Order: sequence, then structure tokens, then C-alpha cells
Amino acid sequence: MARARFHTLAVADVRPLTAASVEVTFAVPDELAGEYDYLPGQHVALRATVEGRELRRSYSICRPPQPAREGRPGRISVAIKRDLGGAFSTWATTQLKPGDRIDVMSPQGTFTVDLEALDGTHVAGIAAGSGITPLMALASSVLTASPTSRFTLVYTNRTAIDVMFLEELADLKDRYPSRLALHHVLSREQRSAPLLSGRIDEDRLRRMLDALLPPETVDEWFLCGPFELVQLCRDVLETYDVPRDRVHFELFTTGEPGEPRGDVGHPVVVHEGEKTATVEFTLDGTTSTVTTPVDANESVLNAALRVRADVPFACTGGVCGTCRARLLSGDVRMTENYALEPEELEAGYVLTCQSHPLTDRVVVDYDV
Repeated sequence: MARARFHTLAVADVRPLTAASVEVTFAVPDELAGEYDYLPGQHVALRATVEGRELRRSYSICRPPQPAREGRPGRISVAIKRDLGGAFSTWATTQLKPGDRIDVMSPQGTFTVDLEALDGTHVAGIAAGSGITPLMALASSVLTASPTSRFTLVYTNRTAIDVMFLEELADLKDRYPSRLALHHVLSREQRSAPLLSGRIDEDRLRRMLDALLPPETVDEWFLCGPFELVQLCRDVLETYDVPRDRVHFELFTTGEPGEPRGDVGHPVVVHEGEKTATVEFTLDGTTSTVTTPVDANESVLNAALRVRADVPFACTGGVCGTCRARLLSGDVRMTENYALEPEELEAGYVLTCQSHPLTDRVVVDYDV
């Protein structure tokens, strides 16, 4: 898998979805078309300078892959929902406009499905709020790829006015009435079906699985939303003996709004005589070395950024996987991991934003 890179793209369209969210579409020029080929469910990182400060945020692609049409450049779309205290999302939902140019990283991520093996397959998605974004692309792609595939989507929001892509979901249901099962759950608004009214807790989830989505009928699961809901679904599905490798998940948040999201950017001073570790990293074919104080408990990413500003990262919370690298030598303690699959861990990959040196020398390669 090639390392993702930033390119500057023009905003082609900004479309309101709800009072607090927008769909942003970028034009992809012909010369960069190959850089922005993607699979449904993948995401991109956005980078912009807002009030003199560089901000980065990772967002899922909300439209299924579509080839460029003659005379019209390719396009790639993401949905952005304004977060409480979120500097980037607030700027993007209130000030971003067509014609603006910002940096967009080429797509990445493993929250996707094999589109060539969908005949007779039942795929289920459970999403909350902006967690619907990757599932929009996944549901459309699954249903289009095979005439015998099925998709069941459980989508929870506070109220009806909070539902993103409401019309698009209705259109998808009209297009595939027998193969798409769509269940809207509202936590703060009464629906005609009591089961679909209220917050999804363990009891409600079990009743929904028994009545609407029997786990034994599902081949692949896709969960996207806040940590609490995703972890609840994973734990409950495990009690139904659903194999872990059939449950894919992606998180949009891992903690409370405003909570620190990593230690990137923290200055670190190395004092004479204190115990240190050496971090050696290779990026774009060039190897760099930096010294980090052991007592600072600095992440590999933060150390690397002190000597090279182009080291890749986005969320710094162990969620997006942008800072992924292979550990070649030494040992690290990885605080969180919501992005790497078990096979990637076995192959030696780490999230450098969450990795802290445990040995005197740590060597990682971003290019592998």
C-alpha cells in the first residue's frame, strides 16, 4: 500500500445536509486521477491553515467511486459535521466555499468490502450521526455491485432534523426496495415503533438484533460512530458468536469533545545528562534521526515532527491510521489503536502518534 500524500484541490461544491453539516466536493484534475482512486468506506485527511494555525482532520468519503466523465474532472466528496469546540469542522461548515483550495490527502483506510465477492451476501451497518458517511458509499456500492446482495442499515440520531443524507437514503431505498432494509432510530423523538425510539443501549440493541437483524443472517458488519456505541455493538455481537474478523469498525471520536487528541506539536527539550532514546525514521527515501528524553514519554510522531514537518498525520488519536509505519527495530508501547487490523499488527505496523519508545533505539519506516 503506497503512502498517502497531500495534493491541493479546489472545492467544487459545498452542499448543506443539516443545520450543522455539509457535503464538500473536491474537483480532481486528470493528472491526479490515479492518486484519488478509492474504495467505498475509505477516508481522506484535509489540511488547511485557519487564523494562522495549521489544522488537520480526517473525513470519510460519502459517495461511491465514480469515473471521471468526458469534459468534467473527477470528484471526491466528504461530509463534515460541526463538532463542539472543533476548530476545523466549525471553519469548514461555516466558511468553506466553492473555489477555495485546500490540501487533500489521497484516500486510505481498510473500512471497506470486496466488491467482487458480494453475490448472495448480506452486509449490515450500524451508524450514529456522522458515522453514516462511509456507510453511504458502502451501501450504494454493495447494492450496485451484485443483484443478489443485501444491505441492512440501522442509523441512529437524536431527532429527524439531525439525519444526514435523509433524501439520499430514501432514494436508495426506493431504488432497492427488496434488498435494502433501512431503520432510523431517534433517541430524543418518538417514532411509531417503540423499538426505534430511544437511545441504543444493550437491551435495545439485543431486541433490535433479534427482531430486525438476526446476526446469523449477516456475512459482514460495519460499525461507525462514537466509541461507546461501536464498542457496545462489538461486545454484544461477540455474545452472538459473530467472528471478530467479520466485524469492521471505524470511530469518529474516542473521547469527550475538547479532550486532548494526542501530543503532536508539544515542544520537547533535551537536557544534558538525562536519559534519552533515539528515533530513526525513513520517509520518502530519506532517513532522519532525532533524540527524545525518556521521561518526556514523547510519541514517535511528535519526535519525528520536530525534525521533519512533512511526517504524515491527521487525527493524532489512533483513529485514522494516517501516521502508520512499520517498526523495523526496537520496541514501543502503543497507547491506543483503532485503525490497524490484526494482520497489520502482526506484520509490525504501528501508529506512530500512539507509539512511545521502550528501547534505547527505535527504527520505523513510513515508506514500506
